[in-house]
Amino acid sequence: MNFQTIIPDKSISLFVKNIWVFESEENKATTSLPFFADGFPGLMFHQSENGLTVKPHDKKMPEIFVYGQTINPIVLEISGSYSILVFQLYPFVLQTFFGILPQSINDNCYYLDNADNKITALNLELISCKTVNEKIDIISNLLLHYFETKKQNLDLEIRQAIAEIIDAKGQVPIRAIAEKQKINLRTFERRFLKETGLSPKQFAQILQFQASLEQLSVKNYTKLTDIVYENGFADQSHFIKVFKAFTGKTPKKFSQ
Repeated sequence: MNFQTIIPDKSISLFVKNIWVFESEENKATTSLPFFADGFPGLMFHQSENGLTVKPHDKKMPEIFVYGQTINPIVLEISGSYSILVFQLYPFVLQTFFGILPQSINDNCYYLDNADNKITALNLELISCKTVNEKIDIISNLLLHYFETKKQNLDLEIRQAIAEIIDAKGQVPIRAIAEKQKINLRTFERRFLKETGLSPKQFAQILQFQASLEQLSVKNYTKLTDIVYENGFADQSHFIKVFKAFTGKTPKKFSQ
């Protein structure tokens, strides 16, 4: 499998965090791609010989769809060759761009073809593209269209709060973020949940988990407690509990 991360063009960087490309030409192989909570929804387009199925839900997906917050671990299963393009979105855009209540698609997805008759034409255009860059341009233009027509409805204060929590890798008091935005704490929590599908505390915890997952994956630690305290967990048992909740495995079992 070939994988690459593409930095989004400046024109879409306000609402697109990353662009991922997964590709394989192995006709007889079955590929399983694990996905864990990362705090970000996304838009996915895929082409494959035998379709793409989300496990453990056994849900066969259309070529293009929007997915919500991944809280419980999932696996994308593909048989044969494939090309997958993922636009990882900042979570404050789901409701404004697509008219989706974000919390309603946590651990779920939204079929764009049921919402917009232009999506069928878009899908055909994407399938006919010869290069990944062409596909990226088409989807970028779609998202830019959403932005230009709906940007006045975006909650940019929540966008700023999201950026600050990301910069701190989740290790920041939520009250301090609300105070910096000059928003009452309960009002801030309510607006954050409405725009992202997560509470600020959940979002921060997922970012802590992601930082610990990366450190564990590249083995950048001497002992487990290094990961625990560097990522702001109260103690080792708390870290293990959070890690297992998001991966289904203890850190030790995951790293084997």
